[in-house]
Amino acid sequence: MELVVGRVAKSHGVRGELVVEIRTDDPDARFAPGARLRGRAARSSEVREFTVESAREHSGRLLLQLVGVSDRTAADALRGTLFVVDSAELPPSEDPDEFYDHELEGLTVQLTDGTVVGKVTEVLHSAAGELLSVCAADDGREILIPFVTAIVPTVALADQLVVIDPPEGLLDPE
Repeated sequence: MELVVGRVAKSHGVRGELVVEIRTDDPDARFAPGARLRGRAARSSEVREFTVESAREHSGRLLLQLVGVSDRTAADALRGTLFVVDSAELPPSEDPDEFYDHELEGLTVQLTDGTVVGKVTEVLHSAAGELLSVCAADDGREILIPFVTAIVPTVALADQLVVIDPPEGLLDPE
């Protein structure tokens, strides 16, 4: 399964640097000089290989220079490119309370009393923290559940299960 580790937001300057939205917990390793990246345009299956020439932080954003991308025109052509890795290439997490997004997607969500709420469709990353996007079992609506221990006390990958203890009103349709 392909996992996105970064997305080219736009070009920066005239020398071909790219502003990259980071979608990985280990950007220092993924985007280190000399690292090989696989990238594909959004909504495309064609994968291209890139080599990181340099990477630096600038105003809280990652600026990336790729080998062979040396001007603004070439950088602009890469806007929207997704940098991807194969989930099989990822090492297992050493922390039992850390999960890759793809490990959570598809898990059944239930209340502490065993009532099924739905299935995790996506993990959303926001400035406020991670949210589980859950497709409700009863009506198919989207429910956003903050992925914090107080609300999500149990994640059992072996059982394909997420147990939640939501505060009053979190699951209400209004």
